Amino acid sequence: MSRAIVNFFLDLALLVVFLALMFVSVVVRFVFPPLVASSGWQLGGMNLGDWMNLQFILVAVMTLGILIHVMLHWSWIMGIVATKLMSSKKAKIDEGTQTIYGVGFLIVILNIVGLAIAVAALSIQGPS
Repeated sequence: MSRAIVNFFLDLALLVVFLALMFVSVVVRFVFPPLVASSGWQLGGMNLGDWMNLQFILVAVMTLGILIHVMLHWSWIMGIVATKLMSSKKAKIDEGTQTIYGVGFLIVILNIVGLAIAVAALSIQGPS
């Protein structure tokens, strides 16, 4: 299968997941009553908690799809960085260095997200 076909189907899958995520988010936000009043309400045999779980699953699937999308385009991204953002217009970054940059970038992103979650977990307050 050609790279263009793989990219096409990945983009199509991301579109489907995005549309499903938007639908579920609208259902959670606007169709169900507020969380404190939603006990006993169901839509399609699922309560608000089930819809919120589905929303999280769709976010996780979309995140994975975006990660794969960026990985498939990483050489192009690094080419843009090398030619447009660095001083040398003819610079070419070898694949090993591209991989190291990619892994380092992913580690930085995951650390930022982890730090934000840790701050949220340490800052949460119970009812007074």
